Amino acid sequence: MCRVCEDGGGLSRRQLCQGLLAAPLVMGAVHKDGLVEPILRLQPQAGPRRVAVTLDACPGHFDPRIANFLVDRKIPATIFITAVWMRMNPEGLAFFLKHPDVFTLENHGARHLPPVLGAQRIYGLEVAGSWSAIEAEIAGGAAAIYEVTGRHPAWYRGAAGLYTPSVVPRIEAMGVRVAGYSLNSDAGASLPAALVEARIKAARDGDVMEGHINQPKRASGAGIAAGLAALKGAGVQFAKLDDAA
Repeated sequence: MCRVCEDGGGLSRRQLCQGLLAAPLVMGAVHKDGLVEPILRLQPQAGPRRVAVTLDACPGHFDPRIANFLVDRKIPATIFITAVWMRMNPEGLAFFLKHPDVFTLENHGARHLPPVLGAQRIYGLEVAGSWSAIEAEIAGGAAAIYEVTGRHPAWYRGAAGLYTPSVVPRIEAMGVRVAGYSLNSDAGASLPAALVEARIKAARDGDVMEGHINQPKRASGAGIAAGLAALKGAGVQFAKLDDAA
């Protein structure tokens, strides 16, 4: 059953549920304000445990602890990158572009505005507020990625990972997939290293892991590297996000 709330976005509950069920993700937790946090998992298959690594480059800096580890261990990672981050971190961007076998750049928006309608704030962030602003956020982020890679991003993850329910099918109608996740590793880079490591080590088969690569001075980054090292040592396979169901 589709668990969403009416949000005044112009779609009936039945229409909204049909649109979400047709999308390649599951609408996960419904927050008290009616926003949804989509869940995304890898397609099931026989064999060793598999996970996909996704990391957000929100406005901030470049965390070489994680980036160098991924390159050294040849672990593929999808970086959800904002246009703001790209302007702030040319050296970090150059590092990602130097290793296309490891890093795939996908869209985290132009200004890091959550794709939420209305005038509220999410985790202190100003939200996009309107559908036209959400479109501009997605288009601006995509244009910034195309400028440096020559490819159009296939995935979009909104800032804060939360969405007004009615915008999810409209985003996917733009020709991009909404990138949810099933394992939040660092709670916005706010958790201590040991807890982040423990969360990642406990990853289940098929998990799409989300974390942050924009906070080099926080302990959570060391936890991401340690957790991934533990998975690697346990024989876990690392899939690309395009294997997501």
